[in-house]
Amino acid sequence: MSRARLAGMSAAVFVALILTTPLARAAVKVQEVVSAKGITAWLVEDHTNPIISVNFTFRGGSALDPDGKDGVANLVSATLDEGAGDMDSETFQRRLEDLSVSLSFSARLDTFSGRMRTLTRNRDDAFGLLKLAITRPRFDPEAVERIRSQVLAGLRRASENPRRLANRAMFQTMFPDHPYGRHTDGTFETVPVIKIADLKAFVARRLARDNLVVGVVGDITVAELKTLLDTTFGELPATAEPWEVPDVTAAATGKQVVIEKPIPQSVIRFGHGGIKREDPDFYAAYVMNYVLGGGGFESRLYEEVREKRGLAYSAFSYLSPLDHSALIIGGAGTANAQASQTIDIVRAEWKRMAEQGLSELELKDAKTYLTGSYALRFGSSPRIAAMLTGLQLENLGRDYFDIRNSLIEKVSLDDVNRVAKSLLRPENLTLVVVGQPENVSAN
Repeated sequence: MSRARLAGMSAAVFVALILTTPLARAAVKVQEVVSAKGITAWLVEDHTNPIISVNFTFRGGSALDPDGKDGVANLVSATLDEGAGDMDSETFQRRLEDLSVSLSFSARLDTFSGRMRTLTRNRDDAFGLLKLAITRPRFDPEAVERIRSQVLAGLRRASENPRRLANRAMFQTMFPDHPYGRHTDGTFETVPVIKIADLKAFVARRLARDNLVVGVVGDITVAELKTLLDTTFGELPATAEPWEVPDVTAAATGKQVVIEKPIPQSVIRFGHGGIKREDPDFYAAYVMNYVLGGGGFESRLYEEVREKRGLAYSAFSYLSPLDHSALIIGGAGTANAQASQTIDIVRAEWKRMAEQGLSELELKDAKTYLTGSYALRFGSSPRIAAMLTGLQLENLGRDYFDIRNSLIEKVSLDDVNRVAKSLLRPENLTLVVVGQPENVSAN
C-alpha cells in the first residue's frame, strides 16, 4: 500500500495542477503509440503542466485467485510497492517520496491495475521505479506480514460495515458457484494461508505484455513514450499464462437475504442480470437507467423514495457490465420500520418502468444531461488516463470521445422502452437487507 507523499512541492499545488488541466473533451486527441517491442499505449499529450499520469491494466483479476486463496490478487496489489530490486520497503517508499511520485495498484474481479503520477523532471526515475515494482518485486516476509495484518484489519472493519456486508452478500447470492461470488479482498480463512510463493506466482502468470493496456496523459511526446514503454514493460513475459473464467448469468431466483445487525437503519441492495457493454442496446439501457435510478435527484427511485415519502436519503441504480456477466444493481438506506415500504416502492418502480417505459420529456431530459455533463469527466489527467485504459479494455475505439454523445442522441423512445421491457424483471430481483428490518424476511 503506497505511503508515497508528494515532496518537492506541496500536495495542494500538485492537486491544483491536476485539477486545472485544461483538457476539454473537444480538445482531447488520442494517439496510438506502439513501441519497438510492440507495446501499445494510448496517449493524450498535454504540455500545459509538468505532470505525467499513467494508468495501466492487466486483463485477469481476482476472479482468477486459486481455490481456497481468495485475496491473492488483492494482496499482490498491496505489496508490489513494498520493496523492489535492491530496495527494501522503507527505501523504495522513501525514493517515491523524494521524487514526488504517486504509485499504487488495485485488483478487481476482471483486472489488475496500476496508477502512477510524476513530475516531468523525475520522469525517467519514476518509470524506473514502476519497472522495478512490476518486474522485480521483493515480497519480503516482514512487508508481506505487515500488509497481511492490514488486510485482515480491513476485513474486520468490513464485517461490521453494513454496506460492505450487503454488497458481498449480493454477489455471493447472484453468483453462488462462480468466481464472481468470491471476495476480492479475501476472507478470514483464506488471507492467512496465502504464501509468498502465491504472490510471486501471480506476478509470473498474470503480468505480461499480451494482456496489458496502457493510458498516458500529460507532458510527454510520442517518441519519449515509445522508449519508456519498452524500458518499463519490455522485460515482462511476452504472454500471460492462459486462463478461463466461464460466462455466467446472475441467479434470477428473487431471493431475499436478511443479515441481522443491531443498527437503526437498514441497508438495502437489490439487483438482477443486466446488459453487457458490447450489446447494441447498451446505450438504450444506459439512458433508461438514468431515469430509473442513475440520475441522482432526477431519478424515479429518488423521487418516489426520498422526495415524495422521505423514506431514505438516497435511492439509486446502476449498470454493472462485467467481462463474463452483467448486472443492474441498486440500493437504498432507510429506518428499519420503513424497510418493507421502501422495498415495495422499488419493486413498483421497477415494474412501472418495464411496463410503461419513459415519456418523451424524460427521454429528452436524460439525453440533455448525459451529453451535457460528459465534459465533466475530463477534469483531471488521472481520470482521462483511466478512461483511456477503459476504452481499450472495452474495444471502444480511439474516436469514442468524439462519438460518444452521438450514440446517446441516437437512442429512441422505442429503443429505451423495448429494452426496459426485456431487461427489468421485478420478480427476479435479488434482495439483501442488513439491519433489523421490520416485516422483511429471508426466503
